[in-house]
Amino acid sequence: MTLPDLKSLSPAQRTDLIYRAARDGLDAQLWQAALGRAPLADPLGSPQPAPGSRLSLDALVQAFSVEERHQPRLTDALQPAGPPATIAGDMPALRLGSNREFTPLLEGAAARNGLDPAMLASIVDAEAARRPDGSWDPASRNPRSSASGLGQFIDSTWLGEARRPGSWLAREAAARGWTTPGGDIRPENRQALLALRFDARASIEVTADHAAANLRRLRAAGIAPGSPAEQARAAYLAHHLGLGDALRFLGQGLSDERAGRLLAAQVGGADASRRIAEAGSAAEAHRAWLLAYVDRRIRPERFAQA
Repeated sequence: MTLPDLKSLSPAQRTDLIYRAARDGLDAQLWQAALGRAPLADPLGSPQPAPGSRLSLDALVQAFSVEERHQPRLTDALQPAGPPATIAGDMPALRLGSNREFTPLLEGAAARNGLDPAMLASIVDAEAARRPDGSWDPASRNPRSSASGLGQFIDSTWLGEARRPGSWLAREAAARGWTTPGGDIRPENRQALLALRFDARASIEVTADHAAANLRRLRAAGIAPGSPAEQARAAYLAHHLGLGDALRFLGQGLSDERAGRLLAAQVGGADASRRIAEAGSAAEAHRAWLLAYVDRRIRPERFAQA
């Protein structure tokens, strides 16, 4: 099948094709390496398919224009049954220090999605900017992108959550009259919806929804993180990169062009250039930076009450 033929497929057929390509390109060694639990001997993990033999995940994603503004969605038939996480019984108490004002919000959003609240706290901690007292700032903004709020959602991802049936944000937007009966966002309410990112509760609820949905999608692609720490790292990679780039990152790796853009958005152009020169490629520089950041910041045990 050639790339032009892909356009004639139905959404369900496209999803199935992406799923199978993703599953082919992911293996345990790459997953362990991406979580920082084992050295990565080969960034590509496996030999590239011969030209014309089989479509790669990267080709599929590019064909469907899957970028940070268009993330692949798996159909319900491909999603595993049951809750999105493996946490059962009583949720552990949180230890948040200067962020204790957010405790009920994190616990409520985590319980609604079956997530460990300490895992959710670790994602927010990695994303949010700090107020002078060291606590998370709900007014966080990334000067290099549209990322805003405690969850640092870019415009397109936030709006996508508002359109996703059953999500907290979709229900909230509907209750406020910001969407049509069919779920489309009313143009005159778009800015008000985006401004809701600066509401602490809204940002935490959507972060939890997004994490749970991404964990379901990763499981459907053959990735099954078990412990709260592994779930936190997997959910963060999908949150930070977007599902399409997370699958590429865990599979054949990001292209130099894409990795360079992402790295510059995170650390600035001058620092990105220095890191790329030291690493030898943008893809390696970005991988080293992101895995180090995940190892340093995504640590749910810091927020779990002993």
